[in-house]
Amino acid sequence: MIPVGVVGVGSMGRHHARVYRELPGAELVGIHDADGKRAAGVAAEQGTQAMELPALLDAVEAVSVVVPTPYHREVAEAATDAGVSLLVEKPLAGTPRDARTIVDAAEEAGVTLQVGHVERFNPAVQAVSEFADELDIVALEAQRLGPPVDRAGDDGAVMDLMIHDIDIALSLLGESVVDVRTTGTADGEHVTSMLTFEGGSVATLTASRITQKKVRTLALTAADCRVDVDYTSQDVTITRQTTPEYIEANGGLRFRSETVVERPTVKNGEPLKAELASFVDCVRTGTPPEVTGEDGLRALEVAGRVLETFTHDGSVEWADQRTHS
Repeated sequence: MIPVGVVGVGSMGRHHARVYRELPGAELVGIHDADGKRAAGVAAEQGTQAMELPALLDAVEAVSVVVPTPYHREVAEAATDAGVSLLVEKPLAGTPRDARTIVDAAEEAGVTLQVGHVERFNPAVQAVSEFADELDIVALEAQRLGPPVDRAGDDGAVMDLMIHDIDIALSLLGESVVDVRTTGTADGEHVTSMLTFEGGSVATLTASRITQKKVRTLALTAADCRVDVDYTSQDVTITRQTTPEYIEANGGLRFRSETVVERPTVKNGEPLKAELASFVDCVRTGTPPEVTGEDGLRALEVAGRVLETFTHDGSVEWADQRTHS
């Protein structure tokens, strides 16, 4: 059993606590939150105890860091100083400089660092990942839309929503981004960005928090097929067009073109549970996590470039702090 804890039990952190409580191989030792009343309430719900941060870090081998983004570096450094492995919710940090500090601190301490890009553990995405290398992907399109949110320490549409699909695009295409073009409206609450990758493929990503229907979709256009993914229903559909041909029929010629639709079997499940199970297993075995600190840093940097090209605010800060091209 790996003793684990959760730092920050707001809207997302309380789910981390719930999953750890249910997870074989993990023992939820305690939780910490700056709001003592909230910490006590979640602790009672999950049959654990609310603890001060130093005491929690002394009692566990691994923690989920689910505090607002501006506090990621502070909590992460406390964890690495204590020799505790950590899963940091996305985005890894507020700036590339802070993200690099977290990555380097984890490496120096010899602890596991995983970044909480939970869509990597969506069963539909994992099914596509199994054959993505066989595809000649020309374009990727993702929509992550929904109504306004009301939660403290919010990161904005790009850092809160689009960064998920940035990470998926980087993972599936396995290439660097060479150009970013972005537009948006509604004070940045509806943003569309087109990323061009070094191999020539493009990814068009839309994130919105003013859409009154929740949409979570991904589409891959490849040379010989189109792959559609619904993140929510965890469905995958592959559409192929057969070679058009003319055939003789009733003494004449008839044009025929068939569409073949494939639906791979996807074993549905809760992505967060798969993510935390993978994290605990990496802590136990010492193997690299599915989503490394470097992965989180790359996604953060591209998200920063999206913000630059849209708002032009903070562009000098992001340019100075970027550590990868």
